[in-house]
Amino acid sequence: MQTEDKLNPQHYKNHVTPIDVIEMYELNFSLGNVIKYVLRAGKKEGETDLDDLKKASWYLQREIHFRQRECFKDRN
Repeated sequence: MQTEDKLNPQHYKNHVTPIDVIEMYELNFSLGNVIKYVLRAGKKEGETDLDDLKKASWYLQREIHFRQRECFKDRN
């Protein structure tokens, strides 16, 4: 029986890993998670692509809400 590598799981073994993209673009936590969940959508055992896309959407909506709030603060 093969054990899963918890630091480098199979669903991240592509040509470019999410952490590479996140660091290259200096993304914050929320946007980093958007990238992570979009890139792994449908690849993690036990989770559907829709599960991951919903998670990505949640983090994206959170980032949008935060930026809208910040924009409103700057105007007042």
